Amino acid sequence: MSNTSPPPSSVRTMVRILDRIADACRIVTGVALVVVTVIFGWLVFGRYVLNATPTWVEQVALLLVMTIAFIGAAVGVHDNTHLSVSLVRSAVPRRVRTALVVCTDVIMAGFGALMLVFGARLTMFKWGSLIPLIQVPEGLRSLPLTIGGGLILVFSVGHLIRLCVGFDERKDSIE
Repeated sequence: MSNTSPPPSSVRTMVRILDRIADACRIVTGVALVVVTVIFGWLVFGRYVLNATPTWVEQVALLLVMTIAFIGAAVGVHDNTHLSVSLVRSAVPRRVRTALVVCTDVIMAGFGALMLVFGARLTMFKWGSLIPLIQVPEGLRSLPLTIGGGLILVFSVGHLIRLCVGFDERKDSIE
């Protein structure tokens, strides 16, 4: 559904903003991955060299893994690298392919909206209690779910907008 005319400036601005958000998410997940690696190194050092296991490492690692998983999944939606089966899409005519891409984007947006709404409810429900050993709100465990869901929703809607104006540049979607 792409055409040769340039997209409206508002769409180009939206694309730049979404790209910057995705870049920030990559930085957050990259830093979280480095921190997980460092604290597990500290865990091994503490356990086998100091003979004193740091008990807080597991709880912090769980928070970081949640961040990596859900924020990373949102970036996968933005980059169109999420798990999908493209065999059917590539075997059907262009109009059917366009319909399948729209359906995929709508389903992903709906899934992101559900993650956002129910993740926010869970985050608010759990915010009053503390995670043992690290004494931070329990709601932090589900905050990455909430943020990731919101980002999946925003990135999917961005794909739909680009598709509607004929500026969908995803390689696997519409040629």
